Amino acid sequence: MSGTVSAMLGIGTLRRVSRELRLDIAAAHERDPAARGVSSAEVLIAWPGVQAVLAHRVAHALHDSGVPVVPRAIAYISRMATGVEIHPAANIGDGLFIDHGMGVVIGETADVGDDVTLYQGVTLGGTGFATGKRHPTVGDNVTVGSGAKLLGPIEVGHGAKVGANSVVITDVPPNSTVVGNPGHVVRVDGKRPEGPDADWIHLPDPIADAISSLAGRVGALERAVAEREGADVELAAQVRPLRPVHGPNPAGG
Repeated sequence: MSGTVSAMLGIGTLRRVSRELRLDIAAAHERDPAARGVSSAEVLIAWPGVQAVLAHRVAHALHDSGVPVVPRAIAYISRMATGVEIHPAANIGDGLFIDHGMGVVIGETADVGDDVTLYQGVTLGGTGFATGKRHPTVGDNVTVGSGAKLLGPIEVGHGAKVGANSVVITDVPPNSTVVGNPGHVVRVDGKRPEGPDADWIHLPDPIADAISSLAGRVGALERAVAEREGADVELAAQVRPLRPVHGPNPAGG
């Protein structure tokens, strides 16, 4: 085993881990307003999401090299220190940013693409006890909101956005938005721009839209009945949104 570890910890591996670490820190600077103006050293020391991803990259390299015990030990210590649990076998792309981190779980057969953003409480989990591929595959440039659960061997397409506390158990098309429990897929102005978008205020709400449509139909029927009976037409009840549909992005920009 010592020969395997020595071979793995060569110049090539050190260069790869160093490159991945630079990309992870750059992702934190780019996507976390609190990290702007903060040195890379401070981000590495004080951002648990960055620490968790770095620990996973080391554990994953050891796991792929067949080293026993150590990868799981690193993952266990990382979970205690950061609150983020990533199985050593999970495949993580470049530039993953886990904001806040506490409660994030990434399962054994999960595949995460490049430039993905996960907020606290996200689960990339399985749905049963079957072996083989049982965790989600997340494409590039995907943003997953706080508390969202992505369950089973589903695929989340490039550039998709999953709203906070959504429960997703079916495939998500590229450049779309999922909200609700179970998750409803909603297009947002066609293809969305590249990169993360933390604007969770102006997400579409398909349930509210359906209720509003039903209220409009009821109002139309009430008016038709009143006109037929010769009665005065009263204003039907209206469904008013609890929040503005349009407005400034609370994440800035």
